[in-house]
Amino acid sequence: MDLATSSVVSPPLTQSLTPSRSGRRRTWQLRYARLLTVIDALVVVMTVFGTQLVWLGPDHSGVSAAPIDYTTVSAVLCFAWLAALTLWGTRLPRVVGHGVAEHRLVIAASFQLFGLVAMAAYLAGIDLSRGYFLLSLPVGTVALLSARSAARSWLVARRRKGDLSARVVLVGSPEENARVAGEILRQPGVGLTVVGVHTVDTEDGQSWTDSHARRLRRRLVELDADSVLVTGGGNLDAHDIRRIGWGLEPGRQHLIVAVNLTDVAGPRIHTRPVAGLPLVHVETPQYSTRQRVLKRAFDIVGAALLLIALSPVLLALAALVRLSGPGPILYRQERVGQGGVRFGMLKFRSMVDGADTRLSELLAAQGRDGTPLFKVDNDPRVTPIGKILRRYSLDEIPQLFNVLRGQMSLVGPRPQRDAEVAFYDDDARRRLIVRPGMSGLWQVSGRSALSWEDAIRLDLFYVENWSFVGDIVILLRTVRAVVAPGDTAH
Repeated sequence: MDLATSSVVSPPLTQSLTPSRSGRRRTWQLRYARLLTVIDALVVVMTVFGTQLVWLGPDHSGVSAAPIDYTTVSAVLCFAWLAALTLWGTRLPRVVGHGVAEHRLVIAASFQLFGLVAMAAYLAGIDLSRGYFLLSLPVGTVALLSARSAARSWLVARRRKGDLSARVVLVGSPEENARVAGEILRQPGVGLTVVGVHTVDTEDGQSWTDSHARRLRRRLVELDADSVLVTGGGNLDAHDIRRIGWGLEPGRQHLIVAVNLTDVAGPRIHTRPVAGLPLVHVETPQYSTRQRVLKRAFDIVGAALLLIALSPVLLALAALVRLSGPGPILYRQERVGQGGVRFGMLKFRSMVDGADTRLSELLAAQGRDGTPLFKVDNDPRVTPIGKILRRYSLDEIPQLFNVLRGQMSLVGPRPQRDAEVAFYDDDARRRLIVRPGMSGLWQVSGRSALSWEDAIRLDLFYVENWSFVGDIVILLRTVRAVVAPGDTAH
C-alpha cells in the first residue's frame, strides 16, 4: 500500500486543496469558548437581576424563612446557571456550531438547574417569590438561545470564509476522498476545511508502515493541518486506523473517521464500546404515539394562532387577488398527501385563470416535460400580483386551513402532483410516510434552486430524522426565508 499526495483531483476538490499558512488553528476554539462565556454571563446577569428589578422592585424585602436578601439569591443563581452551562458542555468544540445539539444542551442545563433549585428551596422551607423564579427561567433561556444563535451565525459566516475551522487531510481511496470532500464543500459552515488529500493505493496489500506514517506527519506540517479524516476504502483496516491515531500529536492533532452512514442525524446514532469494539448503534426511524400527538397538537395550535394573527393580511391579499383579474380568489389543486391520499391544497391564485391548461405546452417549450419538479422559468402565466405573492410565499397562507383539517402539517415534505409522484422510486416514496408540510427542509435550503435529487434527499432526511425541535428550527428558518427570500424564490 502506497500513500501519496493525490496528483489528479476533480474540479470540486481543487478549491479546498490550496494550502494555507496562517499558523496554528487550535487557539480559536479557546477564544470562541471564552467569547461564549462572556455572552452567557451578560445574558444571565441581565436576565436574573432584570427580573428581580421588574418583579420585586428596587425596595424589595428579604427572602422569607432565610437570613438573605434577593440580591444574594440572584448572584448565587447567576453563578449556578453559568456553572450548569459549563458542566453540561454547552461550549465544547464538538457542540458549538453543530445543528441543534448546542440548543438542546442549553435548554437541558437551564431547566434541570431550575428544577434542582426549586427542589432545594422546597426541602429547605425557603419561600422564593414564584413570579421572580418562574419569570427568570423562560426569559433567560430564550435570551440564551437567541444569543447563541447570533454567535453561531457569526461563526458560520467566518467558516464560510475558511476561518475558525479544523484543517483536515483526507486519507483513503480516491473515490471515498472525493465523496467526503464533496459533502464538506457543500456545507462550508460545518467547521471542516479540506487542505490536502492522501490517496491510499489499493493495488497491494501491505499494512500501514512507519514510512507511511512519516509521510503523513510531514504532510500535516506542510499543510498546517490539525486533523486527519480517514474516509475509508483502500486497504486501511481497524489496526491501520489505530496506528494513524498513534502518530498524531496528542491534544493538537485529531483523528476523525467517516462512518459510511449517510443522511442519519446525530440523535439516532449512539456509540458503545463492547469488548474493545466501538459499536455504532443506529436507531430505526419511528413515530411514537406521543410524537404524533405532539406534532398534531403543535399544528392545530400553531395554525389557529397564525390564522387569527394573519386575518387582516388574508383579507387584504384576497382583495388584491380579486383585483388582479378574472378568476377565483383561492386556487385549489389536487396534491398527493400522507399514504398517497389525494387532497385539495389551497393557495391564493397567483396565475391567470385557466393556467393549468398551458402547463404541458410551457414545459415542452423549455425541454422539461419529461422531468420531475414541474417548474417553468419566467412563467408568463403569473400575474404581477402573483409574482409578489410567490416571492414572499404569501400565496401559501391559505394552506393553514389544510393544516387544521389534518391534510397537511406546518412542517414536512412539500405535497406534489400525481405526475411528479409518478417519478418516485422506492426511496422517494418514503416521503409519503408523514403529512406534507407548508414548509420543509428543502424549502429553507435553496428553494427553487435545488435539483430534484437534492430535494428528495433533504425530504428523506427530514422523514428519517424528525424531531420537534427540528420542526421549530425549520419554522424559524422559514420566517427568515420569507422576509429575505433571495434569488431562489419563484
